[in-house]
Amino acid sequence: MEKENGNHSGGRKYSNEEITVYWKPSACVHASYCYRELIEVFDPGRRPWVDMKGSTTERIIEVVNMCPTEALTWKWNDEEKNIHVGPDQTNHIKFKRPELLSSAEPDENNNPVSVKIMNDGPIVVKGNFTFIYGSNTKVMKDGIISLCRCGASTHMPFCDGAHRKIGFEDK
Repeated sequence: MEKENGNHSGGRKYSNEEITVYWKPSACVHASYCYRELIEVFDPGRRPWVDMKGSTTERIIEVVNMCPTEALTWKWNDEEKNIHVGPDQTNHIKFKRPELLSSAEPDENNNPVSVKIMNDGPIVVKGNFTFIYGSNTKVMKDGIISLCRCGASTHMPFCDGAHRKIGFEDK
């Protein structure tokens, strides 16, 4: 049964019989992997935009795991299954990707910055870094930002998804 409930860490949740998918709009950079890969489930033109009946659980997990910002995450509904997935059963983000299933605490001094240029979209910067823009300086610890490449964002230098509206494409 599909549900759309209120907030979960500032977001929404959608369930089928096996898993719950969490969506945190504030983390979404509209990279569009979700709906490009699985429009049957993730359709931004539909309300609610997530239809958990649109595909198999395995395929939904596969596509959710593509989300570069973890705006989409998932967790098994059967807590017993979550026990076998990883050591931390309280944080659904831990279940999202195998590389996040570490029992060790992150070392703030050893969290390399990753920079990913999204096809036809923003630059996503993740990790521990200092972001300086004009007179503003922000120290990001295990942070993530999405920077506009198309020039159409109304929240420059940050991406607001305008690249989709203007048809921005890498050449």
